[in-house]
Amino acid sequence: MSRSVSHWRLLAAAAASILALSACSGTAEKTAPVDVDKAMTTPTTLTFWTWVPDIGKEVALFEKKYPAIKVNVVNAGQGADAYTKLRTALKAGSGAPDLAQIEYQYIPTFSITKSLVDLRPYAAEANKAKFVDWTWSQVTGPGGEILAYPQDTGPMGMLYRADLFEKYGIGVPQTWDDFAAAARKLHAANRKIYLTNMSANEAAGWHGLMWQAGSKAYTVDGSTVGLAVNDAASQKVADYWGGLAKEGVVSTDPDFTDNWYQGFTNDKYATWLTAAWAPVFLGGSAKPTAGKWRAAPLPQWDASQQVSGNWGGSTTAVITGTKNATAAAKFAEFLNTDPETTKMFNTVQNFFPATKALLTDPSFAGQKNDFFGGQQVNQVFAGISGTVDSGWQWPPFLDQSVKDWTETVGTALADKGDAPGATGQWQQRLTSYAKDQGFTVR
Repeated sequence: MSRSVSHWRLLAAAAASILALSACSGTAEKTAPVDVDKAMTTPTTLTFWTWVPDIGKEVALFEKKYPAIKVNVVNAGQGADAYTKLRTALKAGSGAPDLAQIEYQYIPTFSITKSLVDLRPYAAEANKAKFVDWTWSQVTGPGGEILAYPQDTGPMGMLYRADLFEKYGIGVPQTWDDFAAAARKLHAANRKIYLTNMSANEAAGWHGLMWQAGSKAYTVDGSTVGLAVNDAASQKVADYWGGLAKEGVVSTDPDFTDNWYQGFTNDKYATWLTAAWAPVFLGGSAKPTAGKWRAAPLPQWDASQQVSGNWGGSTTAVITGTKNATAAAKFAEFLNTDPETTKMFNTVQNFFPATKALLTDPSFAGQKNDFFGGQQVNQVFAGISGTVDSGWQWPPFLDQSVKDWTETVGTALADKGDAPGATGQWQQRLTSYAKDQGFTVR
């Protein structure tokens, strides 16, 4: 998904209604026999809420194959706006769509309220092998429910300025120790340049680095949640970046601001630790630096392993209450498994794929990117995608966690304060919030 969607914004009505909605039931078709042929030949109109631009092109392919089914595409906003509207419709018991675009990190928020249809009765499990393993884990509930189809992803890697690395004698860091040494060397050589910017307002990227480090910050089992945002891996990440920020060898500028954009064109940042959607984004926002960038995996905590985290991406989910669950489930399946639609998501919307077939397709992986000096950047990130840890989970109140991170760890980074200690504050605040919302916290 593009940065504008993947970059989280706080939701206005966080999880206050989560438990109140938890009594919502699934559709009758969950337990009734599924007659797919009848459903796909019966005149039906599906309503699909999505922020994806030009998705009508993919929808048209589905409607051509199933002419009895029409899909009404509605842009209900993105991020906070979309989720708030969906919560409101679910709580009111009317006005909700048949399907909705939902980011991976918000699936628990809606699954805990039983707002997502389990897709197992519609043969979803037969598609498991088509998707990158970790993406399937992201759409699988604690009871084995399949809650959505993966659509796009954001495995994390490192974009770096090859010209600046060469000029200042910096090698491509293989480990985080290498990265820290390079940060010190580069900034000592030129005080105007930082090896990277660790944005103090970017909880999404920070979560991705926690993910890579092996943190088990969140676990969910019904109304019982495990919270460990200050576990050893999380504190390791905080100690590392907090230390570099205190030294002044990495910047902590807010990202996606005018000054931040300018930092890429005026040689302020020599790398961007980011996701697979970023090469296209950077190519459009830092055009004067064309040809100077390259892509590589993230540095590693253990040189003997290759592990990454993810930042961004979304899914197609069927919403509880639909009267057309079979047709909706088959639309979600077609949209995200058909070879033509999945390739179109990449070529039209510039999404990074979730399907193994496209990731290994030479026409995708072999593309040479002029902005990156002709490097086959897709191939780099395709390899990284296979190293994302499958064990990461999200909480059912991510918006609150983002808020608390920003006001604790993020503030400590910006102020060059005690970032590891701030993870404890984050833990305390989030635990209190979860308990106040009626969750059992372990």
